[in-house]
Amino acid sequence: MPTSAPSISAAPAMAEALVLRHVSAGYGETVVLEDVDLALAPGESISVIGRNGVGKTTLLATVMGHTTLHRGEMMLGRVSLNRVPVFRRARHGIGWVPQEREIFPSLSVRENLEVGARPGYWTQERVFELFPNLGTRLSNMGSQLSGGEQQMLSIARALLTTVEQNSRMALAFSSRTVIMDKGRIVYDGASAALSADPERLAKLIGVGA
Repeated sequence: MPTSAPSISAAPAMAEALVLRHVSAGYGETVVLEDVDLALAPGESISVIGRNGVGKTTLLATVMGHTTLHRGEMMLGRVSLNRVPVFRRARHGIGWVPQEREIFPSLSVRENLEVGARPGYWTQERVFELFPNLGTRLSNMGSQLSGGEQQMLSIARALLTTVEQNSRMALAFSSRTVIMDKGRIVYDGASAALSADPERLAKLIGVGA
C-alpha cells in the first residue's frame, strides 16, 4: 500500500482551482496530516473516504483555515491560502457543510435503519437492545426525535452498515475518490476502479487482510 499520493496535475486546458502541496497540519503541535498533495479542477467533485480518525475532517478544516499549518502550501487559483484568515477564505468561496447526525428527517426510524442495512452481527434486534427508545419509536419521523434520540439513530445506522458499504455509497457520488489513512493520501484515482475491485477497496480502507 502506498504511503502517500504523487502530486496531481490538472489537464493543461483546465486551471487548478485548489492545490495542496506537501501539506502537514494539525492542532497546535500535534500533526495529523502528513505530506498531503491534492489538486482539484474548477467545478470538480471528489469523494474523500477512510476510517474514523484518519484525517478526513482535518483535511477539510485545514482548507478552511481552522488548523495549524506546519508545512507545505495551499493555493486557490493563484492565491496562496497559507496566511489567509478564515473569513477571507469564505469570501473567496470556500465553504464547508459539516457532517451532522446522518439521519433522514423525512423517513421513519424503521426506514432510517433499513436504508443501507447489511447482513452481519448487528441486527435491528441487537440495536434495540442497545437503544430501547428506538424500538418504541419505529413509526416516528427522524425530525420528531429528540437530539439524543437522533444521535442514537445515527449510531444504530452506522452499526447496521459496514465501513465498506458506506465507502461504496461515497464512490457512487463522484468519478474520483481520495482515500486517507493515518493522515496521508493512500489512493487518488478513479472511483470505478475501486468499485470493480472490492478486495482492494477493503484493504485501502483498512477492513481487509
